[in-house]
Amino acid sequence: MKYELMKYYVWGTLAMSCLVAALFFLHHWRVTRDRLFLFFAAAFGLMALQWTASSLAGTNEQNHSYLLLLRLFAFLSIIAAIIDKNRRDHRP
Repeated sequence: MKYELMKYYVWGTLAMSCLVAALFFLHHWRVTRDRLFLFFAAAFGLMALQWTASSLAGTNEQNHSYLLLLRLFAFLSIIAAIIDKNRRDHRP
């Protein structure tokens, strides 16, 4: 029982932390208009959504495989941001 409650607490903390990071990057995107910050804000927003959905879906991790697609899209967004930033910096 204690393990289940602790798991929800940790998942909520992770969701809140990802949301704070998303808001941080969104603020810097509004200031600089650099797409890198927008990609990172989207990635952390997806991760916050994944942690929130995992905690609301229950404790059966076997059914959470579809929620891991959100995390996959988040990491793909980070990779796309890095590639986009490197390609923009090397253009004449």
